[in-house]
Amino acid sequence: MRILTSSKNVFLTFTMLTLAYNIHAQSQNLTLNQDPKFEQLLNDKRKFNTSISTNDSYRIQIFSGKSEDAKKTLSDFKREYTNIDGTIIFNTPNYKVIVGNFKSRIEAERNLIDIRKKYKSVFLLKPGK
Repeated sequence: MRILTSSKNVFLTFTMLTLAYNIHAQSQNLTLNQDPKFEQLLNDKRKFNTSISTNDSYRIQIFSGKSEDAKKTLSDFKREYTNIDGTIIFNTPNYKVIVGNFKSRIEAERNLIDIRKKYKSVFLLKPGK
């Protein structure tokens, strides 16, 4: 590999600075032409989304306590039950581990029986609670 001389280094540095100074990629204005039907579709989707209730499913609470214990419980649960989703919810002063998103009470109770074998203080949460 050839070592550049001092004058070549200065020339290359000067050239790069000059080129970088003349770049104006961020200074251009962008005009977006949007079809009016697109805005109508977005408004219809917003109306539809507000009519969907997010609390229409049964869930199972498997833990209530400190943050570190809740994180450990959730990671253990996800490792053992890969097909059931779970989350941590903070409800003063405790962190609660809530799992599942069951459409029917029967499905939730079947999973509750299985989960109760490993986690002792579990209970079913009804929709809207």
